Formats: sequence, C-alpha cells, structure tokens
Amino acid sequence: MEQNVFFLPHEGLKLAELAGFLGAELANSDHANVIVRSVAPISRARAGDVCYILSRRNREEFATCEASAVICDKALADLVPPHLPVILSSNPHAAFAMAGGLFYPAALRPVALSGESGIAPSAVIDPSAKLEKGVIVEPLAVIGAQAEIGEGTRIGANSVIGPNVKIGRDCSIAAGASILCALIGNGVIIHNGVRIGQDGFGYAPGPRGMIKIVQIGRVIIQDNVEIGANTTIDRGAMDDTVIGEGTKIDNQVQIGHNVQIGRHCAIVSQVGIAGSTKIGNGVQIGGQAGIKGHVTIGDGVQIAAKSGIMTDLAAGGQYGGIPARPLKDYLREAAQQVSKSKLRGRNPGGKQND
Repeated sequence: MEQNVFFLPHEGLKLAELAGFLGAELANSDHANVIVRSVAPISRARAGDVCYILSRRNREEFATCEASAVICDKALADLVPPHLPVILSSNPHAAFAMAGGLFYPAALRPVALSGESGIAPSAVIDPSAKLEKGVIVEPLAVIGAQAEIGEGTRIGANSVIGPNVKIGRDCSIAAGASILCALIGNGVIIHNGVRIGQDGFGYAPGPRGMIKIVQIGRVIIQDNVEIGANTTIDRGAMDDTVIGEGTKIDNQVQIGHNVQIGRHCAIVSQVGIAGSTKIGNGVQIGGQAGIKGHVTIGDGVQIAAKSGIMTDLAAGGQYGGIPARPLKDYLREAAQQVSKSKLRGRNPGGKQND
C-alpha cells in the first residue's frame, strides 16, 4: 500500500517496550531493540510493521511476510519463520488492537477539522450553557440553552447540541452530529452525522388519519459508548431510550423509542431495532438484522446477519434466519435448501434420469 498521508507511522518503539505495553512476552530477548512503527496484515507486512495470527490457516501468508514482529499465542509460535521476532500473547487479537491504538492514537476518534484549541469565533453558544475547561468547539457548531459539556470534550464543526443536553468528559462529537433530549456519559464517541434524540415513530389511527403521539422521553447514553456515522437513536415516548456502558454501534443503525440496550453489546451496520425492545448485556447483532418491537433478548445472545427477530430470545443462544430460530436449525435448513437446488439443477423438471 502507498504511504498513507492520513495516518502517518509512529516515530518508533522497541519491541521490548511494545511487549511491556501489551502485557505480553518477547519470545527472544535478542530482539528487544528491534524498532516497530506500524501495523499491517501478514501478507504485506514489511520492516517496521507488526502483524498477528490467530489460526494455523495463516501459515501460507508467511511466504511474503517481512514483518518486524508477529503477535501470536504460544501454541502457534512454531508457525512463525525463525527469522521473524515473536511476541507471545494469550489474546493476540486484543494485543494487535492495542498496538494499533498505540501507533495511531488519532485514528481512534473522529479527526478535528479546524485545528481549534478552544471555542471557534463562528460557534453559536447560548450564554446559559456551561462548558468546563478544555472543551473545544469547532466552527459553526451550535450549543443550546442550559447545555452542559464536560472537560476535554470536543464538539465538531456544524454539530448541534440541544437545550439542556448534558455531555460528559473526554467525549468526541464529530462534524454534523445532532444531539437533542439526551444525557451523554464520559468517553463517548459519536461519529459524523449521528442523530440522537429526535422524536420516535408513534401514531394512533384516527377517523381522519394518523394522530401523532407525543415523544417526551430522553436518550441516556452511558460511558464509553461508540456510535457510528449516520446512526439514529430516537428519544423515548414517555420512558427513556438507554444505551448501556461500553456498547459499540456501527454506521447506519436505527434504534427506536424506549429501546433499552445493555452493556458491552456490538451492533453491526443497518440493524433496525423497533421500539420498546429490551436487549441484555454482551449481545452481538449481525448486519441488517431486524428486531420487532416489544421483545426481550437475553444476555450474551448472538444474532446472525439478515435475521428477523419476532419473539423473545433466551440468554446465551445463537440465532439466525427469518423468522429467527436456533442457529444450528437455520444452518441445517439452509444446507438442505442448497442440496435441493443442486439436485433440481442436475435434473431439470424433476424427471428421473434413465
């Protein structure tokens, strides 16, 4: 890959320093002073790069690998060619993620567009808003009456923070986001174009058409949540919409009013969650899954991509399909359908071959 002008390499660390930061072990102390500056996949890693392996299936990729270090579990260390330094970790995936964040801290959050170190002259801030020290407000941002923003938080260009909204410390609000009727915790990352706190979709059929139901709840987002670009989170109707601590939400996700999502969940792009759904802790939801309103999903559930959730799901299960059922059942049914399709292709019309 060509030199990336958006994220420049780190000035360099010794492998001994990197291993210490990762809480890992350098397999050979003779490599302690080798310098590393970046991360890369095995297949194109060069001098100065760190890569990682999780499986013996990576063996062939070492043919083109010239990395300065490979992170792996002790059980896989025998796969690494002798000339490549090895960092031993019980969780190589997490260690590699930590290394990437160490080398490229600017890539962990939305980038600043203006270089402001304070409040831009073109920002519009109501006199009653309260900003702690170290808050950065980029050009053309608007902050409403009685809003409160904590120390170290950055408000991106053209973003809108509504009246009475409270945002904690060390948050990143990217350009073009809008936050209304919400309470935001500490360390929250909100990417470009996110919409939080608009009214939910609620109507009552009447003799002359649909009558709008007022949406007077809030959105509560707990600490260390990350919300991807163009995701929308509706405020509650009369209760609150809640996103639990540490949950990570991808781009273009729709979360309806009164939804309650637990701690440390992962929700992938284009998921739609209808109103008043309750989702437990540690739930993982694959892309484009759709979840019916007023259902309960237990702790630790895993939902396959493109699934349709119509009923409650018991804790700890894996589910897939439309409507969703236990994943093993869904995969078996899918395999049977594939087999039938192949048979029909070999024998058009379903006639017996002579």
